[in-house]
Amino acid sequence: MSKLRVPLLLLLAIGPMVVSMAQIPAKSAVDKPAFAIRKVEKQVALYTIHRGSYEKTGTAIGKLFALAGQKGIRPRGPISYVYLNNPKQVSSDHWLTEIRIPVGKEALKFAGTLGEMTDVKALPALELAVAIKPEGQADPSPIYEILYAWLHNEGYVVTEGPRETFLTSAMVGNYAQMKSEIMVPVNKLSQQKD
Repeated sequence: MSKLRVPLLLLLAIGPMVVSMAQIPAKSAVDKPAFAIRKVEKQVALYTIHRGSYEKTGTAIGKLFALAGQKGIRPRGPISYVYLNNPKQVSSDHWLTEIRIPVGKEALKFAGTLGEMTDVKALPALELAVAIKPEGQADPSPIYEILYAWLHNEGYVVTEGPRETFLTSAMVGNYAQMKSEIMVPVNKLSQQKD
């Protein structure tokens, strides 16, 4: 089997899992993005750091899936991006994205052995604010703006940079045509007593 077929087959194999993960409606009853707070359990991720425009992540994704295949690491869910810097403040040549594939605990045996920018790590449980980016929307900025305002109004503080999990196949290749969950790690501010 060719090296290019392995990533393709892995992506096609997890496609049905991706579709079944959509849990939040894209719009609320008043035609505004619907938001929810979700608790995510601990997990293990195979990841790589990509530097450059989001449109150029395809090669990095292919290499990550090929590495998973070579090492016998089985993906356990959809691919996610963790955005490590703000694309509005840095040129696209310098965007940093952590590309993650959820995997089983057995993959931790490879931690520290996969290269300078690629590794396996355990991730802690956390709370995430979640919004859906529907298919057909190329610019997620309005969703982020409304989501951050909603978080502030609901008494949440952002604890890390945002991430995005793709609910449609990455093989689509066009961000505007991909449905995704935009997720922001949060903590609830405690109520102060007078």
